[in-house]
Amino acid sequence: MNEKLFNSASQFALPFFTISGFALTSFKYPEWGLVFALLSQPFWLYSSHKAYKNAGQSGIFVSSIIMTFVIIFGVINYWFL
Repeated sequence: MNEKLFNSASQFALPFFTISGFALTSFKYPEWGLVFALLSQPFWLYSSHKAYKNAGQSGIFVSSIIMTFVIIFGVINYWFL
């Protein structure tokens, strides 16, 4: 039951947070764009891990991991340095 609920939430949250992050960055709010992009990463990691396990899609999983670290660096750079 919980996995099905998380799958449904992921289908909404993944595009919402990702598109919001890009939009905020485009509207000259990159620090908030990075926050929203970071909020999307758990859903990207979950979805890409499922794609890796079920269909052997390792490229999307590796890309999601790398992007998570890049976004974390961006958040640290904008908010803490």
